[in-house]
Amino acid sequence: MDNPFEHIDKPLKPVPEELKAKVMSDVATAKLLMELASLFSVDVVKIIETTISKRKK
Repeated sequence: MDNPFEHIDKPLKPVPEELKAKVMSDVATAKLLMELASLFSVDVVKIIETTISKRKK
């Protein structure tokens, strides 16, 4: 069994361009989905803070 910690101080291997492009595309898709989810979700903490501050006034 190969110990992965033995390879920590070795130089990195080059990554194929098609793999790099796929990873960057997946990251962009995930970011888009996160932004859409935050757009259509309710920020409960903000609602509670607003309610408490209005109640004190």
